[in-house]
Amino acid sequence: MEIPYQLLTDDALTGLIEEFVTREGTDYGPGEYTLTEKTAQVRRQLERGLAVIVYDEADGSCSIMAVERSASNKQQAT
Repeated sequence: MEIPYQLLTDDALTGLIEEFVTREGTDYGPGEYTLTEKTAQVRRQLERGLAVIVYDEADGSCSIMAVERSASNKQQAT
């Protein structure tokens, strides 16, 4: 289930984004970025609709996904 980022408090959104960008294996390309820069990049992606927050009811977790991957997962579920 997609959760609009606007429904989260700023602190909750920041915490979710920081948890996402600090996961092992998250790829930001060839450059090195600070936590602040990575967080700002993901926040802009959410604001532009390029990424969405997805809640997994099965395990009670939230994640952030690129819109292309999210749309692909919806098609597989139907």
